Amino acid sequence: MRIRDDRDRSLDFASPPRRVVSLVPSDTLNVAAIGCARALVGRTDYCELPEGVVRALPSVGGTKNPRVDAVCDLSPDLVLANQEENTRGDLEELAKRGVRVYIAFPKRVAAGLGHLGKLARIFGVAADADVKCLVERGYDALRAAETARTAATPLRTFCPIWMDPLMTIHGDTFVSDMLDLCGAQNVFADRIRRYPLAADLGRAAALPPEKIGDRDVRYPRVTTDEVVSRAPELVVLPDEPYAFRECDVAFFRGLDTPAARRGAVVRTSGKDVSWYGARSIDAIARLRELVGRCGLSS
Repeated sequence: MRIRDDRDRSLDFASPPRRVVSLVPSDTLNVAAIGCARALVGRTDYCELPEGVVRALPSVGGTKNPRVDAVCDLSPDLVLANQEENTRGDLEELAKRGVRVYIAFPKRVAAGLGHLGKLARIFGVAADADVKCLVERGYDALRAAETARTAATPLRTFCPIWMDPLMTIHGDTFVSDMLDLCGAQNVFADRIRRYPLAADLGRAAALPPEKIGDRDVRYPRVTTDEVVSRAPELVVLPDEPYAFRECDVAFFRGLDTPAARRGAVVRTSGKDVSWYGARSIDAIARLRELVGRCGLSS
């Protein structure tokens, strides 16, 4: 069987992988969700779920700085990686050492569900009744949210991912798509990251595209003045990658925005907005409920 990953690389599987190192927290959960946790032999420090599974696995380090030697010592026949979460040099080094690396990069909720389906094929469980039910339940939740989204006016939403410096998300991200699907329209969907930093903060001219190269422009640093000018009706504060606290809630409630005046500054699970695949299946309903409650509070 031949599978293409999100880097359009072809990977051949004569049989399901038996020794898998996951460098992606959401994929550790995905593999377990399709009933293949027994194939996992390693994970990262940030792989938290399922708790019973990760507790029994050795860690190979962080997502940005895994110990390549430790990965290779586990003799994996597959490493699950993500273009955004993992470092290119580490993945290239693994490939040089003959390790098969599958690189995912879903930027839409639907793509995350498609990725879950690909994993089911890779592990040879796509025809299992429980797996088929799981994937179908995901697409049912997606379609229900899409239908509801077209029938209601979305809330203009600000979702920061870091506090100091204040950072947020462009529309070409999984987080933005997840929020939008659930009725929370990203007010910074059109805002790219400008280089250098002074340009991102409006203090200097931005470099032209040809000088930016392949640097990621989807996570801009913004000022509080920009946030106010975008007039969000809802502020969503996830608990990862930055763990927003009650003092941060108070800060955003103190800004001159419709969200602050409506009391619509809320915290939520970072996993619900950013983990693709199995986690998003039930997260869709949770986020739709959260956004719905905030919509009714005006």
